[in-house]
Amino acid sequence: PNLTLAHWKKNTDRVFSLFSLPSFLLSPFSEELHFRMTHHRINTSYFNGGSASIFVFLLLLTTTCSAPIRGLDTFLTNQFRLDPKASNDSFGSLSSSLKRSLSSASSSLHFSSLSQSLLSLSVSVSLNVRFVGDSFPSSAATTFSSFISAAVTGDNFHVISPPPDSPTDHRLAVSHSLHLDASLSPPSLSSRLDTSLKSSIAGSTSSLRSQLLSVPYGSIDEIIRQEYEKEKHGDGGVYVYLISLGPQSKPYAYSYSHGDSSAGFTKCLGSIWTGKERYLWIDLSAGPVDYGPALSGDGVLPRGEFHPLAAFHGRPKSEKALLADLASLVYNAYQVLFVPSLRVPVYFEDSLVVQLIHIHGSETKDPSGLDFEFVKRTFMEEANNGGLLLGEQKLSFKSFSVNYRECPICSFAVSRGMNSYTSRFLFDNYTLIVSEYLDSKHMHRTLTESAEELRRAAGIHEEEDEFARVLPVYVFDLDINTPLLIDRYHQSVAFRDMVIAVRTRGTQTVSDYTCNGRHVFVHTRDLERPLVGSILQSMWGVSSTHLTWSPRHNTTLVDYTWSVGQTPFGPFSDISSLSFVQKDAAKRNILLTSLNTTIASAVDIIDSAVAYGGDVNLLKQNRHSEFMQRWNLLKYKIEKSVSALSHNDFEMALFYLRSASHDLYSMHSVVYLASQEVEASLICFKDPPFPWGSVSVFGLGLMALGYVYSKRDRLFRSKRKQF
Repeated sequence: PNLTLAHWKKNTDRVFSLFSLPSFLLSPFSEELHFRMTHHRINTSYFNGGSASIFVFLLLLTTTCSAPIRGLDTFLTNQFRLDPKASNDSFGSLSSSLKRSLSSASSSLHFSSLSQSLLSLSVSVSLNVRFVGDSFPSSAATTFSSFISAAVTGDNFHVISPPPDSPTDHRLAVSHSLHLDASLSPPSLSSRLDTSLKSSIAGSTSSLRSQLLSVPYGSIDEIIRQEYEKEKHGDGGVYVYLISLGPQSKPYAYSYSHGDSSAGFTKCLGSIWTGKERYLWIDLSAGPVDYGPALSGDGVLPRGEFHPLAAFHGRPKSEKALLADLASLVYNAYQVLFVPSLRVPVYFEDSLVVQLIHIHGSETKDPSGLDFEFVKRTFMEEANNGGLLLGEQKLSFKSFSVNYRECPICSFAVSRGMNSYTSRFLFDNYTLIVSEYLDSKHMHRTLTESAEELRRAAGIHEEEDEFARVLPVYVFDLDINTPLLIDRYHQSVAFRDMVIAVRTRGTQTVSDYTCNGRHVFVHTRDLERPLVGSILQSMWGVSSTHLTWSPRHNTTLVDYTWSVGQTPFGPFSDISSLSFVQKDAAKRNILLTSLNTTIASAVDIIDSAVAYGGDVNLLKQNRHSEFMQRWNLLKYKIEKSVSALSHNDFEMALFYLRSASHDLYSMHSVVYLASQEVEASLICFKDPPFPWGSVSVFGLGLMALGYVYSKRDRLFRSKRKQF
């Protein structure tokens, strides 16, 4: 019993830090767990307009339960109205008829197979593809759908960097499935887009540095956004607009910021845009564009007709070949953008605190390129608009400063992380150049081991909220003239427990990436955008738009196709704002982590009960009935949470998960208390009567054998010939 309890506490500590439970249920557990769980008790009087809209949506939410229980939806809807944070266990308020229905819901299943239903849950992703332009035939939607159906297979969500206790387990318990709706857009949309595009091309000036004409993305995006607002159904689905307006007077691509490229500043043009709302548009007539690693590396988007983005360029293709390329492109967007891998598992905490620690080398601070208020404003605007936080979460930023010369541990961390590499360049002859960089892993280890000393040097005090998630962001602003990057390529690196960034007096350096034939320059003094991306990875587990975990390759794949436009990741964009991809992933990651832990804990409870002899030997009749009621209610709530997650209704999914925690805890209490009553017993029995018959037969046989042996010479004497 003690091993079972410890194992359960280990797996569910993070889940129950989400939820508050009645204190009278906590008696079998330690005082530490009691304090942690009651600390998160929630005021039940909370109810606002956002909750009201979720309450109305609950009535329309379709359930994924295999056997719906009449009246249970109405009961849970009423509970959401009364207790939107699910701080109280509502099981005692169930009517006797509902309890009878819950008792018989899984009566046909064997006890040991109950957990199988929780391992087959799938989040349905609604994807609406619209073909815009006269270039698409009338059968494009049907053919495209057939290609997608043939290519898509059910797959689970994955995490790129799993927790340390299971470093090889990248697979989560919940899977995802694609539901596609493809159709042709009305001609009026393509007509408006064509008019706007021609006007933008006519008003743009050609660049001497690029063959592509730079067209502002806003003229097209505004029309697409209006179409999306008119067409969206309110089901949380994502819309992808594939645009082909035919050849234009000049080759063009879209610019995402003001200004043009210069000798020391590369503006990377692209052909895609991800909006703040749930839509993505791709102009297949733009370009062709190319960007990616310059010399070697994965994820390059090559110039030519081989990438699906260039499907309308180069040699003419058949209808099926063209639509096959587009199906490949959309499916890649589905994997990377719509169901992205988690960077790290993230757990729900009421309070999120970002500590910006500026370690400066000079007496005068240079705020240019390192405006902490800009970083804070980027996140707070999204948080205030409901884009990043769940439930009653609160986000705060705190700034600290420490002089590099007065911080020995800071100097030691830089010295410990300093490393060098060599490169060969062809000038008049081949020249070997030695460059320095900082090793992030060495710095992370040093900062982790000396965290307390560094906190004292920076004057950082303990947070008032003991259970707040605190993310320290160490910014090393070094007083040296040569450019210095982390791990050779990065200005900022995210770990699960901290962010490390560095900048020097050097203003820029040439990176190992190219865009449309020109090298991409890294402006090493500008740290704001790299910090936004790193904080997203560490605090919310949002993975970069060029990284995804592949279970087939058993490694992380790199693809820079979606690294232009509105994304805070990658070297090809200079935009710090967040699209719907990052905002949805931030909330979804917390719910997926909690779902995964809840399902794992429920499976552990069933396994523990089976180990003690199953429901017949372990659970008495009254406990068996309560256990089955709780189990079916837990299963129902988890299914409803997955259904809400399918509609991107994250608040409702959180409500069901919180409510399910009460049932999970009660089930464990039932098994725990029952295991305490299991006793070993020795049943005595009478010795059987002496087997006289068998012994007599054996004795007679033994005597007969002895007689034959003694008379063997006379009985077996052979006749010999006598002479």
